[in-house]
Amino acid sequence: MKWLSLNKSFMRAILFSLTQIFLLAGACSQDLPVDPNATRETVALYRHLKGISAKGFLFGHQDDLAYGVGWKYIPGRSDVKDVTGDYPGLFGWELGRIELDHTVNLDSVPFDKMRSFIRDGYEKGSVITISWHLNNPLTGGTAWQPAPGTVAAILPGGEKHELYKSWLDKVAAFMLSLKGEKGESIPVIFRIFHELNGNWFWWGGNNCSADELKQLWHFTISYLRDQKQVHNLLYAYNTDRFASAGAWLEKYPGDEWADIAGFDIYQGNNISRNEDFAREFGRMLTTLDSIAAGHHKIAAVTEFGYNDLPDTSWWTQTFLPTIKGHRMAYVMGWRNAGEKPGGQREFYVPYKGQGSAPDFIKFYKDPSTLFQKEAAKEKLYR
Repeated sequence: MKWLSLNKSFMRAILFSLTQIFLLAGACSQDLPVDPNATRETVALYRHLKGISAKGFLFGHQDDLAYGVGWKYIPGRSDVKDVTGDYPGLFGWELGRIELDHTVNLDSVPFDKMRSFIRDGYEKGSVITISWHLNNPLTGGTAWQPAPGTVAAILPGGEKHELYKSWLDKVAAFMLSLKGEKGESIPVIFRIFHELNGNWFWWGGNNCSADELKQLWHFTISYLRDQKQVHNLLYAYNTDRFASAGAWLEKYPGDEWADIAGFDIYQGNNISRNEDFAREFGRMLTTLDSIAAGHHKIAAVTEFGYNDLPDTSWWTQTFLPTIKGHRMAYVMGWRNAGEKPGGQREFYVPYKGQGSAPDFIKFYKDPSTLFQKEAAKEKLYR
């Protein structure tokens, strides 16, 4: 009996140890990106982004170093820096037209300059994210010109599959060309097929089925990761505004295929009043918090804005109080294109002298907003 008692104790100890090992293995797998061969710097960034929301959220801006309101390609200049004295903690860039072998992207930013801007942001400690408004591979139209059957046409076996692969080859070459000063690959958050619940892109909304989008997502990542050996990417899945968790998850490719969970939102149109925007924004933030926690993903506001910023206190009275208390790793304001044909202006972050600039300085000084100086202190790539 004594032997039996000892044997039971021994077995309990073994079972406890095995349980701990399995739990630890599960925790470790959740602490790695979907690319098991991701570079050391990419894994480090992923882990930092997972925990950074406990301190605050990184503030990002699209095309920040390339141009702003009233200027283009002035070394070191940034509308964000002009106002705050600091650069964004995250820089957004765009690859549209790289698939056509153009030397400039769809917003006229030269790809060679973009490489330099990306390296500069990385070396100074900020995060890099890239979107891709690729042309319609079936019709030759733009990303905003959907046509029935486009997604099906580029899936394996489709009539435009080989063309799509050739486009991915060009994306892969660009991503692999991004190197730090020691020759290491620069990590990038790749935001593919964004706003995929909207009908305005050929990959979105009713223009393809949920199954077709998932197949396209799986093929795209597998091709870049496994065939082209691109291992410096984190993959962001993001919708536009959404009504429920089910709506957000409708085309979700699976936990093993996405690192970051996000959504895009703009104030205007049917949410033009501050209180309407705050209510809608807050509802989606709460839902995304739950989704990201349940699926062990990094949560982010992948695009946002309020064009022309007519409310001089919008940053501290509407945006900041709504997002505080949520666990977003980063937010990214859209680009400051400035004057556009027809006399219209487009900007989503204040420039020096703009009405909301003093309020944006208060926003910058809030402990929960993390710009480049704070990002650098986090040593996100170590």
